Amino acid sequence: QVQLVESGGGLVQPGGSLRLSCQASGRISSINAMGWFRQAPGKQRELVADITSGGSTEYADSVKGRFTISRDNAKNTVYLQMNSLKPEDTAVYYCNAAGRYSRWWGQGTQVTVSS
Repeated sequence: QVQLVESGGGLVQPGGSLRLSCQASGRISSINAMGWFRQAPGKQRELVADITSGGSTEYADSVKGRFTISRDNAKNTVYLQMNSLKPEDTAVYYCNAAGRYSRWWGQGTQVTVSS
């Protein structure tokens, strides 16, 4: 099993920045990729960004150029730096870890972008 603990959400004004962190524990060797998803009220959960164990990244079109995903393998932690935040970025953000046959989720952290 893999456990994921997120932190860093909160309330920020439009144009502001936040950094989310997600620390993994447990069977770390089972993880191939980690990423962030988000779910806004009334909408489906969507991929925001992910990063493989080799460092390859993928971003949703809506966040390209504004968000950056990175990982610190020594700390078993993945980060999501979010800049130039917009009200439409408001959602619960979930950390995700993917193995060959399994997928694990964090508990979610709320990000609210509002003036």
